[in-house]
Amino acid sequence: MKILNARAWVTCIAAVAALLAAPAWAADASAPRGPLTLAQALDAALRNNPALAASRYELTGAQARILQAGQRLNPELSLELENFGGSGDTQGAESLETTLAFSQVIELGGKRSLRQSLAEADRDLVTLDLRAQQLDLLADVTRKYVDVVVAQQRVQFAQENAALAQKTLDAIVARVKAARSPVAEESRARIALTRATIDQRQANLALETARSALSLTWGRVDAEFDRATADLFAFAPLESYESFAARVERSPDLLRFASDARLRDAEVRLAQAQARPDISLSIGVRNLQESGDNALVAGFSMPLAVRNRYQGAIREAQARRAQSDAELAASRTRMLGTLFALYRETLAARERAQALRQEALPLARDALNQTQYGYERGRFSFLELSTSQQELLALGESAIDAAADYHRLLAELERLTSEPLTTPDLEAPLP
Repeated sequence: MKILNARAWVTCIAAVAALLAAPAWAADASAPRGPLTLAQALDAALRNNPALAASRYELTGAQARILQAGQRLNPELSLELENFGGSGDTQGAESLETTLAFSQVIELGGKRSLRQSLAEADRDLVTLDLRAQQLDLLADVTRKYVDVVVAQQRVQFAQENAALAQKTLDAIVARVKAARSPVAEESRARIALTRATIDQRQANLALETARSALSLTWGRVDAEFDRATADLFAFAPLESYESFAARVERSPDLLRFASDARLRDAEVRLAQAQARPDISLSIGVRNLQESGDNALVAGFSMPLAVRNRYQGAIREAQARRAQSDAELAASRTRMLGTLFALYRETLAARERAQALRQEALPLARDALNQTQYGYERGRFSFLELSTSQQELLALGESAIDAAADYHRLLAELERLTSEPLTTPDLEAPLP
């Protein structure tokens, strides 16, 4: 499979949208089994990642804040007792006056709708933060998936190296028995085989570690899949840097600033509305104990905006709005610079991997075959044979590293632009 599969990303984007709409997270107990594709790994992580599951509750909380912001102020019920327990005519309760009143604060300036707008803008920010976290998870899973593929490739390479070391030892043992090579060469060959065996064990251990790290992204310590199916050396053509730069504007990292600007605008409008005082109306019934009569009472109150006109709150909100624009410009410049560097590094890694894979490795194999052939006929020493083997091993490791760098860098480009950059769907097992 192509390491960064376009269809896999499209599937994951659809899954992201579905998960954003979900009111709560429900864990999927199933884990990938059998041969594992990148799409399966991404889907399992999106559904079952513990950190992502916890973050989704923040979105639920933001939706609840919208509900709370839309609530009207509660009315007040008051009971007032007057003219009792005094002296003269007000002794006892004979002159008691009892007032039962109902009052309601009426908000002016559209404060309730502005609070709702503010909460909705905050919800949009939380949504973008969650989307950014999901994209971070997708990139992390891709990197760990690449780690597994690389570890599998190293295991295969270590097995081939151990087999080659065993073949060399067998040839030297035969030459020693025929008195054509000194015993010291057999000892050196056995040491080389021991090292190759140790390298093979280390490669197997690294593979198990990489498999476990990938499984942890969907909440499992033990990996239940068989192997990651991917061709590490499949490279799709990259588009131009300009086409990538055009996609940066749709990144949640920049879209967050647009949502933050809407949030700051809402804060400015709410602060301006707070400068308009609310009014309070009341109506009630008063009972006159002395005469036994009842009467209606009504009231009106409004604070006088003489001193506090929310000048500081308005200026702070306006300053935060201007700060949001400045941060957007700085973030855009920083992201474009990072994108340019990643793009160049990705191209360089691909060229390095292709050169090693298509040019250097075939030459190194030919050189080893020729050295092996010459050694068997006494034309080369064991040191020359060992050097040729080490050169092949080093070039193979370098080719794997370069291919892994390419796919990891491509994952960073995917994360930065939030869109799939690859086009072919080349599902195939490792050669």
